Amino acid sequence: MKRSIILMMDSFGIGGAEDAGRFGDQGADTLGHIARWFGKERAKDPSAPLLALPNLARYGLERAHEMSTGQKLAVSIGAAEPLEGAYTYAREVSSGKDTLSGHWELTGVPVMFDWGYFPDKPHCFPPDIIDGLIREGHLPGVLGEKHASGTVIIQELGEEHMRTGKPIVYTSADSVLQIAAHEKTFGLENLYKLCEIAYKLVQPYHIARVIARPFVGEKAGEFTRTGNRHDYAVPAPEKTLLDEVYEKAGGVYAVGKIADIFAHRGITRAWHATGLDVLFDATLEALEAAGDGSLIFTNFVDFDSTYGHRRDAKGYGEGLMTIDRRLPELAARLQPGDLVLVTADHGCDPTWKGTDHTREHVPMLFFGPGVRPGALQPMDTYGDGGQILARHLGLELTRGKAQEVY
Repeated sequence: MKRSIILMMDSFGIGGAEDAGRFGDQGADTLGHIARWFGKERAKDPSAPLLALPNLARYGLERAHEMSTGQKLAVSIGAAEPLEGAYTYAREVSSGKDTLSGHWELTGVPVMFDWGYFPDKPHCFPPDIIDGLIREGHLPGVLGEKHASGTVIIQELGEEHMRTGKPIVYTSADSVLQIAAHEKTFGLENLYKLCEIAYKLVQPYHIARVIARPFVGEKAGEFTRTGNRHDYAVPAPEKTLLDEVYEKAGGVYAVGKIADIFAHRGITRAWHATGLDVLFDATLEALEAAGDGSLIFTNFVDFDSTYGHRRDAKGYGEGLMTIDRRLPELAARLQPGDLVLVTADHGCDPTWKGTDHTREHVPMLFFGPGVRPGALQPMDTYGDGGQILARHLGLELTRGKAQEVY
């Protein structure tokens, strides 16, 4: 039996890319700065924990970081011996540092064009988008119309939204239009229908995604987003690794927001889970369901949406340690022929200025029964990692240079 498993640690960069300066990200280092943050906390309080990732260290994470940056971590994340994985880092060739670009590039379709973005100013959306939403959605109006943090704007406008029935429409530094609405007073299905309208309206502007952001609560300070988020994403312009596996090999088992990211194309079965532990549980369930020639693909979105964008180094580090503690569960269930890749789609350094993603190298850590431990060559595109997984399943992507991991 041969299966490929991708653990996408959403936003887990390991040092600034060669072109980071073009994005204002020169010096960003998600892993390095989180490790240093925990080290500083330990210096202030000897009882404070350090960032401990012993399993990822044995799969080569710390070595991949040193390969990427040319420097050792300020504070080690754990002993790397005995080394149990093949490791390196990968550069991104896509034009942007967004979610779709990173995922598509990994699966063989880099984004060489520029997405559209909304300007960071009040009333940032073109009038035809807002007018179309109000008209086709039969709305009394909308709120927001600006760049904002999703968790902040629902506290700011949630009560007015519940009182007036006007949904909250906002964006970020990504190519995205987001709509937040209360699950009970506005209705989840109404929110989804409105996002479908918005998806059509933004197409002329080359926007990558529309995201439904439902929330619950009774008053400001108590509003919380729910796990019923739904992404309406532009489909990849060419066949991805998912399409190839779906059509020519085994099934594609998508966990988290993977199905949304790939516009529900090339998906055999999807698990819409929320929270790191629940996502890991779903990954184990998918592993049990997947047969020969299958691809299991999990996105751990919390690192990006809950910790990275909110610049929460402590939460990010604790989340990493949660995944690290659970990796032995996955390893114990692997069968001969299973190949696991731990990687990321971009960076989101929680110590960096602003709240945007950061342009960084990402780890490429391969492990599984029979994998030969050691360093791989640096990868010129995320697609090199995808090509390794494709060939493992007897397939070939149109882009990507494979290396031997056995």
